[in-house]
Amino acid sequence: MDATHPFTTAILIRKLESLFTLTDDERQAVEALPMQIVAIKENQDIVRVGDNPSRSCLILSGIACTYKITGDGKRQIHNFHVPGDIPDLQSLHLKVLDNSLGTLTPCSVGFITHEALDELCERHYRIAKAFWRETLIDGAIFREWMTSIGQREAYSRVAHLLCEMMMRLRAVGLVNGSSCHWPITQAEIGDALGITTVHVNRVLKAMRADGLIELKGDRLNIPDWEKLMQAGDFDPTYLHLESHQVAA
Repeated sequence: MDATHPFTTAILIRKLESLFTLTDDERQAVEALPMQIVAIKENQDIVRVGDNPSRSCLILSGIACTYKITGDGKRQIHNFHVPGDIPDLQSLHLKVLDNSLGTLTPCSVGFITHEALDELCERHYRIAKAFWRETLIDGAIFREWMTSIGQREAYSRVAHLLCEMMMRLRAVGLVNGSSCHWPITQAEIGDALGITTVHVNRVLKAMRADGLIELKGDRLNIPDWEKLMQAGDFDPTYLHLESHQVAA
């Protein structure tokens, strides 16, 4: 369906207002963005490598990922995406996609045409800067993941990822105290961190035994945030969050 109701853009406004207070004119412009809302089942592609899209998508609910498939069929996940993210924002300027974007859980996504985004950015410079900032943070996350895969042991890699995702989910209001909904599977963690599913399972068991995490079904609880940060060699600077979003 097509929508311009403020509810559909509330998550985007929340993200923008974590950076600066929107003026009435800016808020109205975001709320007026024409958006096609689509419910997409889990494990479905939204866009694929080689596509030349004319629109970008805002994640409204659920978890998605950017990824590539190697010639022998292995998947490398480059980033997990949470509500408020526009994972393919770079397609505004890079006309051919060099990675795929797919859902990991059932997702609601809002498709916004490049024409509408271009008009918004031309009229509202601060919003354009905020979008540019988001693509730069995506690059920072990618660099941090590369460091984990290249230099951290598996235990530290998993701890680092859990810290990052908790902070990103907290920034958009999806963490309750020290716990959050955690639908990401062990296979998906392995595809993100370059380790086998069996090894991920062993690491998670060790973390439970060490008192770093409590994982029951799809609920993750972190009883000792400082200890998990230390285990993951985690410094949140690369996420460039505002001070009120960093507090555990």
